[in-house]
Amino acid sequence: MKRLPAAAAAFLCLAAPALAEGDAVAGKTVFKKCAPCHSTEPVNRVGPTLAGIVGRPVASVGDYRYSAAMTAFAEGGKMWNEALIAEYLMSPKAMVPGTAMAFAGLRKIEDIANLIAYLKAPAGH
Repeated sequence: MKRLPAAAAAFLCLAAPALAEGDAVAGKTVFKKCAPCHSTEPVNRVGPTLAGIVGRPVASVGDYRYSAAMTAFAEGGKMWNEALIAEYLMSPKAMVPGTAMAFAGLRKIEDIANLIAYLKAPAGH
């Protein structure tokens, strides 16, 4: 697995407290960048459903066909926890080279924190 540059990794470590305090209402707005390909309902689109992603094993939506790169990345039982989602959202292609996800990533850590807060409870926002 390709790692993020040291500066980005340090940034994530410093921002860790912010991840726990994301604003789900603001995250709903950030999710609009994801919505063309993903849903928070249990329905797949171009990408797999993101319903229940926090705490779910990577590449585990049963009725979705993942890329070979994402399937390989999932080996070893990786789970989508907040830290892994945050790292992935910064640069999906850097974290999972060969992923089919075309999205370049989110640059603002507050957008990432807000999106994660929204993904934890989308129905309430």
